[in-house]
Amino acid sequence: MITTSGLTKVYRSRGREVTALDGVDLHVREGEVFGVIGQSGAGKSSLIRCVNLLERPTSGTVTVAGRDLTALAGRGPRAGRELRQARSRIGMVFQHFNLLSSRTVKDNVELPLEILGTSGKERSRRALELLDLVGLADKAGAYPAQLSGGQKQRVGIARALAGDPKVLLSDEATSALDPETTRSILQLLRDLNRQLGLTVLLITHEMDVVKSICDSAALMEKGRIVESGTVSELLATPGSQLAAALFPVGGDATGEDRTVVDVTFHGDAATQPVISQLARTYNIDISILGAAIDTVGGLQVGRMRIELPGRYEDNVVPIGFLREQGLQIDVVDSGADAPADRSLLVKEGAK
Repeated sequence: MITTSGLTKVYRSRGREVTALDGVDLHVREGEVFGVIGQSGAGKSSLIRCVNLLERPTSGTVTVAGRDLTALAGRGPRAGRELRQARSRIGMVFQHFNLLSSRTVKDNVELPLEILGTSGKERSRRALELLDLVGLADKAGAYPAQLSGGQKQRVGIARALAGDPKVLLSDEATSALDPETTRSILQLLRDLNRQLGLTVLLITHEMDVVKSICDSAALMEKGRIVESGTVSELLATPGSQLAAALFPVGGDATGEDRTVVDVTFHGDAATQPVISQLARTYNIDISILGAAIDTVGGLQVGRMRIELPGRYEDNVVPIGFLREQGLQIDVVDSGADAPADRSLLVKEGAK
């Protein structure tokens, strides 16, 4: 549904150049909720603004629903009309709501339809329908100043849906909201994704957002996508930065001759007493150094950092037992006689 290829955005000011996007390749499948996460300055907002051409890319292509939007940019009046028409099918939800204070809630939702030249009667019908969809049917005559932050964002979402989009872009839509309101807005986005078949691309710096509603995710650093995939794929990828960030665990070895292992549970394995089985089967004492567990996509997923007595060579069989249970294993510390290239241990644990 959304594909960027070699997407680059360079900002130029007073003789200086800043590269916000550096050859970004991204693919968002139809009907999924895709999260792009990264620290401030990673290029997330530039990416989402280039997807609907609020920002014109310096180079590269943006394709939405099979249409190359970059091919329409700056190519004469006809191409301009086609671009506006294509962009009308892309809804945008902003961080700070961007509502017009002098207009009622209903009038704010109608605004995109006014721009498209929709008749007054149809605008009114559509606005009331959307306000009911986002749970604000009783606020149609209110003004933005009379609403809470969560209600304002619901109006923003209703407005973004006015043009009957196939794609909804969300730029940090929950970062200005309290945790409870954030959960309700995320649930609304997920409900809309399912009810309307919307493809949702959201930008966030909050891992909880990815865990709550995302089917797939990408990590951005310094204008590049450094990791992407479905959440389940990422959790099963050895050394995944996103998996570690989604389920952070800590803890260091308590002695030299100890093996520290990160165990990722997902699917049916998350509910099985695997660690206790390992201790009984091999009669070994296992220390739990840290653990994190949550629900992702309706399934329990978690990571645990455990310590096994002895060096890695002494624990090949117990680690093999864990792999046989369908668990992802990353060796963090393999004892005093660890080989120079620790990545070999991680790769071996993934077999």
